[in-house]
Amino acid sequence: MNNLNVVILAAGKGTRMYSDKPKVLHALAGKTMVRHVVDCAKLLHPGKTIVVYGHGGEAVPQALSSSDISFVLQEPQLGTGHAVQQAMPLLADEGYTLVLYGDVPLIQYATLHQMQQTGSGLTLLTVNMDNPAGYGRIVRNESGDVISIVEEKDATPEIREIREVNTGILLAPTKLLRTWLTGLQTNNAQGEYYLTDIVGMAVDAGVAVHTVQPAFEWEIQGINSKSQLAVLERTWQRVQANRLLAFGVTLMDTERLDVRGELACGRDVEIDVGCIFEGKVTLGNKVQIGAYCIIRNATIAEGTQIAPYSHIDESVVGADCRIGPYARLRPGAKLHNEVHVGNFVEIKNSEIGFNSKANHLSYIGDASIGARVNVGAGTITCNYDGANKYRTIIEDDVFIGSDTQLVAPVTIAKGSTIGAGSTITRNTPPDELTLSRSKQLTISGWSRPVKNKPVSS
Repeated sequence: MNNLNVVILAAGKGTRMYSDKPKVLHALAGKTMVRHVVDCAKLLHPGKTIVVYGHGGEAVPQALSSSDISFVLQEPQLGTGHAVQQAMPLLADEGYTLVLYGDVPLIQYATLHQMQQTGSGLTLLTVNMDNPAGYGRIVRNESGDVISIVEEKDATPEIREIREVNTGILLAPTKLLRTWLTGLQTNNAQGEYYLTDIVGMAVDAGVAVHTVQPAFEWEIQGINSKSQLAVLERTWQRVQANRLLAFGVTLMDTERLDVRGELACGRDVEIDVGCIFEGKVTLGNKVQIGAYCIIRNATIAEGTQIAPYSHIDESVVGADCRIGPYARLRPGAKLHNEVHVGNFVEIKNSEIGFNSKANHLSYIGDASIGARVNVGAGTITCNYDGANKYRTIIEDDVFIGSDTQLVAPVTIAKGSTIGAGSTITRNTPPDELTLSRSKQLTISGWSRPVKNKPVSS
């Protein structure tokens, strides 16, 4: 559809959230509710996107700062119709305007695209609910045509029996919408300007009113409380889990999985319980993720095994690696194939070459490590002097003994062996043993201190 405008209503205070934060800035699946809506709207390639904000001051514009979004303030908040009125001065009469809601976060592109295919006139998104409490009812005539929307607080007992409800999402010709908005009145139980009143105006004007229903009821679930947010969060995670299962991923427990972004998996991937995936994560064929791992913006290649309680953040892991348990890969970590990173090893902004190992209790920061290197337990790259950071270079086939400190900038040459307990401050020659230890002494006659006896009162 050409000349599409999108207006997202995000001015509500969210009193039942019991929070100082605007309702639409609460997160679902790792992303604010209103960001979900904005990202979905972008898929429609609108000519203009306008977010109507109110409570929370500039928090919403700041959270959504983007050159392709316009913001208008609704102050005071006098209803949904009033909110859309605030956006109209920014819209030209040509084309259509789609109205979305910042607290209805899971609306899907396919549903909105379907609304665009209904033809000219006013298009409403409706849904049939077993329990329609709280929603405005869709009233039809004997021929099945929509004639009005009645809010629940204004509905008679007969109308409240109707199961088809209004979601609030609608698509209207912008020129007609502008005209209808000027005719809104506040003669209702809330004393507000109801956007839904434009339906009756469309019917009176002989404008066709179409309805579309979403594929899933969860698409139109609005959020007004933390409990509703928690329920929808788990609903969305089940959707994500079912998608993964459909593509052949093995999940040990579909109820204990959190995907807070995009997770792409190859064949025969296995994910244990309690794992969290954030941002954009790619798992290659036959990757195994142990229990309670957190993986964010990372690529993990085929055959790699991540043991439980490991954290991987903005890192690239090669094929057939063994990571963890309790390992931490921080931003900038790049592991080549067949690397082993063991328990309580932290790696930051470092590249580790083929078949190298750091199996125990080490910190590797700002380092370039070659192939077939063994990093002994307790080894530390001392990369920071209190003001600046420096790089450590460890060439191929190096063996570093336990409890070694490598004070950067320093290069450990190919084939070097570093004796355990050394502090290395200068470059080492290739294929030699290098040691740096203080002299061992025995102090004759020394006694261990003993506890003082308690003083009696």
